[in-house]
Amino acid sequence: MKAAVLGENGIEVRDIAKPSPAPNEVLIRVRASSLNRADLIVASGQPHGRVGGVGARIGLECAGEIEAVGSAVKDFKAGDRVMASAPGGFTEYAVTDAGRVHRIPGNNMSYEQAACFPVALQTMHNAVATAGRLKRGETLLIQGASSGVGLMGMQIGKVLGASLVLGSSTNAQRRARLAEYGCDVAIDTGKPDWPEDVKKATDGKGVDLIVDMVSAPVANGNLEAAKILGRIVNVGRLGGNKGEFDFDKHALKRVDYIGVTFRTRSPEEVREIVRAMRADLWPAVENGKLTLPIYKTYKLADIAEALSVMRANQHFGKIVISVA
Repeated sequence: MKAAVLGENGIEVRDIAKPSPAPNEVLIRVRASSLNRADLIVASGQPHGRVGGVGARIGLECAGEIEAVGSAVKDFKAGDRVMASAPGGFTEYAVTDAGRVHRIPGNNMSYEQAACFPVALQTMHNAVATAGRLKRGETLLIQGASSGVGLMGMQIGKVLGASLVLGSSTNAQRRARLAEYGCDVAIDTGKPDWPEDVKKATDGKGVDLIVDMVSAPVANGNLEAAKILGRIVNVGRLGGNKGEFDFDKHALKRVDYIGVTFRTRSPEEVREIVRAMRADLWPAVENGKLTLPIYKTYKLADIAEALSVMRANQHFGKIVISVA
């Protein structure tokens, strides 16, 4: 089978052995996959969790049909149309834990659309609902809102009852589109005084919960924009892994600063994250309330070009790989 693999000179598509599912796994005939920022880390040769180095396969999610199930799998069968978070998802066949798999809703959702959902759903439900503890009626700011996970985070906030959803982008064209995905107030974090815009939108109180995909350049602004006793959940580091942090402001605001990642989670923890997400959000997936825009679709053979487009950070929404 063909799969995207890190070679000596970057990502290449190779023929590798077709996998077989372990007892708790399913084998998926992949029809589409989508890109995530973490794919750029692996593609650069840096380790990402348990994955990294020459020979590493890339990809985090996919959609297709189940070809085979492991001996312990009871909830799925061959032929089921599914989407899943799946390591090495840029491939013709992928195996993944059955606890990460969802049936594609019978609402005319295409494989390309379905491939955009798994990582965004589980990441942002965990950040907003579980780690962020969003309560109905609270206010929410998504930093880096024009990314796929950011767009999903704003919509999840609406589904879970946020009274006001704010989203940030430094790009005016992308800010203008945030309202299509649940944003009530768009924030330009390129402005030095952007926290004042957040305070103005929240009657001077600051925001209850910030879910941050940017980190370094907005870290102290987040502390200023947060409400006293607010929460900040650190999901991504698009702006860099290191930066200044105002410890005194953190103490004055008595903010909970929470880090999350899937890299150090056990399979059991991921299954519970997926279970909690489904309990809260699956009706909204089935009725089309949660959506993600597809920026462009590439063939598997063109994976290097797709990664280059993501690296340039000019897209809005998801970049998809068609494997069919």
